[in-house]
Amino acid sequence: MSNQAKEMAQKIAEWIDEKKGKDIDVLNIENLSTIADYFVLASGTSTTQVQAIADHIEEKAEKFEEFSLLRKEGYREGRWILLDFNEVIVHVFHEEERDFYKLERLWQDAKNINLKRD
Repeated sequence: MSNQAKEMAQKIAEWIDEKKGKDIDVLNIENLSTIADYFVLASGTSTTQVQAIADHIEEKAEKFEEFSLLRKEGYREGRWILLDFNEVIVHVFHEEERDFYKLERLWQDAKNINLKRD
């Protein structure tokens, strides 16, 4: 497990919290999949907020060498935006999409990482 990936996932969760993202979860999937080590899941209450959260993550990530955005999907619709940072994949959902797709149930064997909160 990459400690750097865990720190990156936690940092992204903090950035989501700065934009008032809801229901933030960090899932360790390293033993369940080869696509990434962590998923960061969060919800927004509107497409505008979902896009603002994604924009904020992307803006903050540019300042760190270890954060390299490989792919961004779903931005135009703003219902489910995926940001792929290789070891960490971020899913920012509109509340309705998150409730419908229930990724947490699909990845129920993943370990949920407790976030450091002030």
